[in-house]
Amino acid sequence: MAKRGVEKILVIKLSALGDFVLALAAMKKIREAHRKAHITLLTTPPFEHLAKSSPYFNLVFTDGRPETFGQWTALRKRLRGANYDRVYDLQTSSHSNRLFHLLRPGPPAWSGIAMGATLPHRNTLRDSMHTLERQADQLMYAGIWPDAPTAPGTAPAPDISWIWKDQTRERPVSGGIKPRPYVMFVPGGSSHRPEKRWPVENYAELARILYARGYDIVIVGGAQETPLAHAIQRVAPRARDLTGRTDFARIAVLGARAALAVGNDTGPLHLVAAAGAPTLVLFSSASDPALTSPRGKVTTLQVERLSELPVAKVAQAASSLLSQTAGAA
Repeated sequence: MAKRGVEKILVIKLSALGDFVLALAAMKKIREAHRKAHITLLTTPPFEHLAKSSPYFNLVFTDGRPETFGQWTALRKRLRGANYDRVYDLQTSSHSNRLFHLLRPGPPAWSGIAMGATLPHRNTLRDSMHTLERQADQLMYAGIWPDAPTAPGTAPAPDISWIWKDQTRERPVSGGIKPRPYVMFVPGGSSHRPEKRWPVENYAELARILYARGYDIVIVGGAQETPLAHAIQRVAPRARDLTGRTDFARIAVLGARAALAVGNDTGPLHLVAAAGAPTLVLFSSASDPALTSPRGKVTTLQVERLSELPVAKVAQAASSLLSQTAGAA
């Protein structure tokens, strides 16, 4: 349902990786609703390549978090000079609200929660909705998704099939005549949120168990998580350390072929789940899976403190998922 007169659009999504991946579903809907429009994304540098690879944007800018007065002034000048007809604020934060007020007087039609927005998301329950349903609801309020699925668990997961186009599909672990299936581990997460991490020694023991059952182990994450991979390798020496060696697209391609993924509530696991991997997500009470969990073939385990989640319980859940995958193959 294209909107007449809406020829230039700005979409705002700044961070973080998990939220960005979930927002791809709304970005797809925006492109479907405005097929002929020129759509620009305002984001931050980590997401530049992923956004430019997607079929949703004509232009991507990465200066969405200015720090100095000069940077704010340059961003305001460029945004005002672009003469956007509409803005879809998928960040909906105090920072993106500031961008709205930066464009006063006469800001473009604005979908979001900024005071004075002409397409406000007025649902008072928005903060109790999962990101996918909340953004679908926002686009319904904006008039481009009248039948938006907003009941819990009904919004479609992000479609990242376009990533495969330019990616090779070689295995991450060399094998013999009949390569072993592999399980991806995502043991990292935000360094300032240690309560969201299952202890690395538990990942190591799980790796030993799964390898003995016939599965290779592939560990992904940022370069800062290489010590975690090395700790796992001390118990499971054949585990493959790919931390710091994969971009977002490569992580997604690995996920598309994985027998299973196990990890904390962190961005790369959202990519893996969106790629179609059966995914086991480990949550502490620091996060609410009803609001932020990845979508797809996802199972969650939640405890008050992840340090108290036994390896045996995770191994049992992993084995159950692997059995289901093998039965469906």
